[in-house]
Amino acid sequence: MTTRGEPRIAMGSLPLSDRVARTAWRVAPKRALTGAIGWAAGLGIPSGLRSAVLGRFARLYGIDTREAEKPFDDYPRVDDFFTRRLVPSARPFEMRPDAILSPADGTVVESGLAVDGHLLQAKGVLFELDELLADEAAAARLRGGAYLITYLSPSDYHRVHAPVAGEIVGWRHIPGTLYPVNAKSVRRVEGLFIRNERFVTLIEGTVGLTAVVMVAAVGVGHITAAYDDEVATHDRSFLRAPLRAKTYDTRPRLAAGGELATFHLGSTTVVVFEPGRVELSSFQAGAKTRMGETIGRAISVKLDGPSIDGMTRTA
Repeated sequence: MTTRGEPRIAMGSLPLSDRVARTAWRVAPKRALTGAIGWAAGLGIPSGLRSAVLGRFARLYGIDTREAEKPFDDYPRVDDFFTRRLVPSARPFEMRPDAILSPADGTVVESGLAVDGHLLQAKGVLFELDELLADEAAAARLRGGAYLITYLSPSDYHRVHAPVAGEIVGWRHIPGTLYPVNAKSVRRVEGLFIRNERFVTLIEGTVGLTAVVMVAAVGVGHITAAYDDEVATHDRSFLRAPLRAKTYDTRPRLAAGGELATFHLGSTTVVVFEPGRVELSSFQAGAKTRMGETIGRAISVKLDGPSIDGMTRTA
C-alpha cells in the first residue's frame, strides 16, 4: 500500500496518446453526451423488435442473458434490460455471519488499506478518503480501513448490494464531472474518483461503519437508490445542488446482500470499512468479482451494533 509522499504520475510521464485523450475528454461536453446516451437508453422499443435489439446488445457486450430475471420481450427499453434483476439462483450468498460480500459485479481496480486516509487509484496515484466521501466525520472513522474498488463494465450486473448487514445512516450526493472510468482513464486522469460525480451510502452495523460509494461516469449520470425513492441523480434537483445529503431518523435496515442502488449504465464502486473490523481477501488488479461472493471476513464486531434479526436478503 502506498502512503503520503509517494510520487504521483505526472502528465509528462504518460504516453502522448494518453495525454491527447485526457485533453480531449477534459474539453468534451461530458454531461450533454451522458444526457444523450440516457435519452437513447430510455426510448421505448417496439415489442416486435425487442428480442432482436436486446439480443444484439447482449451479444455486443457479452452479457450472460441466462441470468436475467425476464425474457427480452419483457424489457420495453434498453435501460430496463441494462438494470435487469437476476434470477435468484444467479448469486448465492454465503450464510456465515462473518462473511463480507462483494457489493457488485466487476473488475478489481485496486484494494488495500486507507493508510493516512489515502486510497490507491493506480500505481503511484493516490486520492483522499475525505474528498471521496465529502464527509470529514465518516472519513475519520474509516481512516486506515480496508477498501475495494471495482469497475463495472457494460457486460456486468448493474445493481449494487450491501456488503454487510446493518442500518442505513444516510446518503450524500456529491456533484462532479463525468470522465470515463475504464482502465485507461484510471491510469491517465489523476484524482478520477474524486473528480467524478458520486453517491455515497453509509451503513452502520456490527462491523461498524461501512461506506459504499458509487462513482458516476460518462453515460452514467443516473443513479437510483432502492431504499429511498427521492434519490434520482439525473433529476434537476440533484444536478443543481452543490451537495445534497440526508440522514435518517428511522434508519432503513438491510441484510448483507440487500439491494442498495442501481447504475443506469456502468461505472465504479468503492467500498470502505472501519479499521480493524474487516480483513479482505487478497486481490490483484484485474481480478473479477461477482456480487454476493465472499470478499473477506469480519474480524471484530460491535456488540452494541444494531440488531439484524429478521432481515431478509434480496438479489
